[in-house]
Amino acid sequence: MDGDRTTAGKPVIEFRQVSRSFEAQPVLRDITLSVQRGETLALIGESGCGKSVTMKLMMALLEPTDGEVYWHGRPVKERSERELIRERLLFGYLFQGAALFDSMNVYENVAFGLRQNSSLRESEVRQIVHERVREVGLPEDVCHRKPAELSGGMKKRVGLARSLALSPEVVFYDEPTTGLDPIMSDVINELILRTRTLRPVTSIVVTHDMRTVQKVADRVVMLYPLTRLEPHASQIIFEGTPQEALAAEDPRVTDFVTGRAGERIQELAAG
Repeated sequence: MDGDRTTAGKPVIEFRQVSRSFEAQPVLRDITLSVQRGETLALIGESGCGKSVTMKLMMALLEPTDGEVYWHGRPVKERSERELIRERLLFGYLFQGAALFDSMNVYENVAFGLRQNSSLRESEVRQIVHERVREVGLPEDVCHRKPAELSGGMKKRVGLARSLALSPEVVFYDEPTTGLDPIMSDVINELILRTRTLRPVTSIVVTHDMRTVQKVADRVVMLYPLTRLEPHASQIIFEGTPQEALAAEDPRVTDFVTGRAGERIQELAAG
């Protein structure tokens, strides 16, 4: 992304009244939010509220139906296809299931982006791969193993090493602790914190795990499903710190962050 003085102080990513529909089904409506350089933003909300769509719009993998997405103060739609491809390389992405290439070993998975998108010599690639593998708490000898030989937590860490290989400016975490036991979930949370400490990254975390939110997030944005909102009600029902989320007066927020069924149990019974 642009890094000159004209973009200094501008949000890394910004939505201005962004909406997105799929055919006749609206998923996001009139969303305005920004992500500041160096912060860790957690996107929370129940399934179907549009968190993953929001992430894809942030990365310009989807285009908004209405509104504008900005990178460093400049509309994404003003960029050429070549600019988009180049600037997307500054995004790292940890997929929910790690999404490793089954036919490749760990070394080849982590090296993949470097080989595809840089002119580094193989000796330089090897150095970066080994550094990133160590950085996520794995021994170098894991590099020879295939994904099928790894535990779920190890796959997540290899996925994180791969996402960090190109030294991204922004890292997206899609449900980083899903399917992991509490100890391994905390390992992943610690790695998210360590990543932010080691390099000046901006992080966006989509999660249902409030332990992750409490541990890693600077700011929380909670979305609510459009199907359960009044026509002109805001889809962002909370924005603030994790501590403020716990003390929120809106029962929809407190039920979610504390894991209570609340009014939802009556809705389900009525349905």
